[in-house]
Amino acid sequence: MEHFANVKELNQSSARDKAARAVFTASAFFSVVAVAGIVFFIMLESLPAFSEIGVLNFIFGTTWAPTKDFLPVSERFGILPMIVGSLVVTAGATLVGGTMGVFTAVFLAYFCPKRLKAVFNQVINLLAGIPSIVYGYFGLVVLVPLLAEVSPTNSGQGALAGSLILGIMILPTVASIVRNSIESVPEAYFEGALALGCSREQAVFKAVLPAAKSGTVTGVIMGIGRAVGETMAVMMVAGNTPQFIEGPFTSIRTLTVNIVMDMNYAEGLHLQALIATGFVLLVLVLLLNALIAAINRRKKPLDKKTALKHRDGGGQSGAAPVFKNTGTLCRGLKYAAVVVACIVALCLVFLIGFVFVKGVGHISFDLLFGESGNDKMTLRPAFVSTGMLIALALVVALPIGVATAVYLAEYSKRGSRAVKTVRLFVDTLASIPSIVFGLFGALVFGGLMGMDYSLLAGGLTLALIILPTIIRATEESILAVPDSLREAGLALGAGKARTIFKVVLPAAMSGIVTSIILSIGRIVGESAALIYTAGAVPYTPSGYLDQGSSFAVMMWMFAGEGMYVDSAYATACILMIFVALLNLLVTLCERKFRKKQGIAK
Repeated sequence: MEHFANVKELNQSSARDKAARAVFTASAFFSVVAVAGIVFFIMLESLPAFSEIGVLNFIFGTTWAPTKDFLPVSERFGILPMIVGSLVVTAGATLVGGTMGVFTAVFLAYFCPKRLKAVFNQVINLLAGIPSIVYGYFGLVVLVPLLAEVSPTNSGQGALAGSLILGIMILPTVASIVRNSIESVPEAYFEGALALGCSREQAVFKAVLPAAKSGTVTGVIMGIGRAVGETMAVMMVAGNTPQFIEGPFTSIRTLTVNIVMDMNYAEGLHLQALIATGFVLLVLVLLLNALIAAINRRKKPLDKKTALKHRDGGGQSGAAPVFKNTGTLCRGLKYAAVVVACIVALCLVFLIGFVFVKGVGHISFDLLFGESGNDKMTLRPAFVSTGMLIALALVVALPIGVATAVYLAEYSKRGSRAVKTVRLFVDTLASIPSIVFGLFGALVFGGLMGMDYSLLAGGLTLALIILPTIIRATEESILAVPDSLREAGLALGAGKARTIFKVVLPAAMSGIVTSIILSIGRIVGESAALIYTAGAVPYTPSGYLDQGSSFAVMMWMFAGEGMYVDSAYATACILMIFVALLNLLVTLCERKFRKKQGIAK
């Protein structure tokens, strides 16, 4: 009887394992379905515009005048000025943020004093977490007036302002990726260069940085992707006129801003043209992702032969070492890295200080919790709406994200085609601009499913946005769990599924909590995707079918009205405090996780 009981228990365990594997696999391919669905629906809704206007007329047309009915259709909907505007602002942002990001990464990896390293890491994390609406408002009230002093048109808005704000915004992305790439270069590269008589600066800039070239290029391209998809910050500083650029102070409009500016009143062919604009933007982002994937495929393991190639004149016999006469240049690059890092820190201090000084005095009980309506707007709706959006988005995205991470870390073969496919689509989902998510949410959740403007539509859209964050953070946490814990669970007779739920996931809980905190930060700072899914109203919602405004959307409303400047400052201050607290929680979770990991080892 005992034998039959054991067999029955084994069969039940095997059935549970198969069921769990099926659930994890289905969850993993949800990202594939999501990306395919976004591309399909936006393309489908774009076809009428492409058909009536003409693809070439639409892409290469030079006039955007949807309301001028006396013009032929083929001459009213041209987005070439917006394409050029997007490319110009992105190029300027890359020049500023890409360069500063690389120098900041080098400083953090090799030249930052140990006691300051944690502080500078927090600086980068804070810059990355600040909502784009705060950057935009800061640019509007500080940067634009400063630029107006030197502008020949007495207006500081334009391509230069947009490039500078976007440059600061993409800097943390570039710095984080490049730093990780630099730190992944084997220490032997650095030590070998020193052994050949190089200075520390020469070893860094002539041996380590060239070896991290692929990661550096990837970081810059990721920054470009962030810049191309930005909406709210650019809208507040670029001027928003659909025309070709003639100088740094020319008022321009980008693809993302074009969608937000017209979406509120567009209908018929005008609306379809805006959706087609989103499709062009989506294709541009997909091409950037394909470029990143191609770069990653070309990466080769770093070996001695490669090291010699970086260390001497291309690996040729008798070639003179490249370090010989570059001491002054490398020292100059080191000082540049230090100066750039100090500028980054000062930018953050000034940004936080300015917002805090301007906003903290206007935070009151009435602003936070007073009745809100058309006559007087307060943040009461934001507390309720944001809480409801967070709850719904996490309820939907957390199980799918954790299950996907489990599949990638526990059930799939490392490097298999399935893993590569899932990772590619997760990365693609992470890089899709929020305004494109907003279009998809409005079309599918709001239109096709009949949710209209509602917190339900906004929450489901946010679930798609935060899904990649949960997958990445959870997978890294699961992969860091020692194999000895898995082996111990299996040795005690637990099946694979039971081991995952009882051993692996509890051990990775700090990483899961970190992913939740990061997701909350993304939700709190999101605005572009919510304006046309959840709505932008000053009323407190009573349920998920009502419209609602998050903190970022409320700040956009305060800034747009012009009569609530003090409230806008106060909201920005609250958002900054919230971001700082979230970063503190993430740091504590990571520290606890590392401590657990050390004990396990």
